Amino acid sequence: MLDNPVIRQSAPVNKCLVIASGLSALAALLHLVCIAVGPAGYRLLGAGEGMAQMAAAGHWYPTLVTLSIAGILSIWSLYAASGAGLIGRLPLLRWVLLAITLVYLLRGLGFFFLTETFPDNSIAFWYVSSAICLVFGVAHAVGLRQVWSRLTLSLHQRDSRAVTQG
Repeated sequence: MLDNPVIRQSAPVNKCLVIASGLSALAALLHLVCIAVGPAGYRLLGAGEGMAQMAAAGHWYPTLVTLSIAGILSIWSLYAASGAGLIGRLPLLRWVLLAITLVYLLRGLGFFFLTETFPDNSIAFWYVSSAICLVFGVAHAVGLRQVWSRLTLSLHQRDSRAVTQG
């Protein structure tokens, strides 16, 4: 039964990208919880007193920004899950995963360039969030390196492999 060429064997699931997907999903969820908690959530997560005060005043801006971040992180989670082999292949998978990896790594390593742009954020926020982004970026980088050759197969190569495998 194991040697039956009709049974198509799928690629193994990539554990690093599964972890990366879970991390991005968790970060997206944390942003949604921040909205639900309100001003205290923004303060706890170090988003700055300005964001907390706007949230307390019922201003739309903190919610929009935080929902946007949660949406982006959710999409990134889906792309990591796709690269891991948990869900179907998403468009431009390897290039989007590469971009996500670079964003996480650059955000993790280059936070000092951003601190002046967002002066309300605490230094603790910058160190903690940068370390988190660096961990996320490393998880993506390791997983992406492991699956890169599988992701670079052309459509023709994938189709011909599927035909020969059954």
